[in-house]
Amino acid sequence: MSEQRLRAAILALARERAPAKTICPSDAARAVGGDQWRDLMKQARDTARDLASAGEVEIMQRGEVLDPRAQWRGPIRIRARSR
Repeated sequence: MSEQRLRAAILALARERAPAKTICPSDAARAVGGDQWRDLMKQARDTARDLASAGEVEIMQRGEVLDPRAQWRGPIRIRARSR
């Protein structure tokens, strides 16, 4: 259930931002998990990876788009793909 809610939150938050602007996975985790948002961080990152693989969003790190199939570590940002 939280995966569907995270997916919806990531898409809604990313699409609400101006083109080329990004969100943090924690934004979606906070929207879904409230005070327990930290427990959802891994799932939020995994959901963002799935959305990137489906072409819905892009995963960014230091201004570069990451391959969702590749291994990556560290802070990431999420942006909606232009339609």
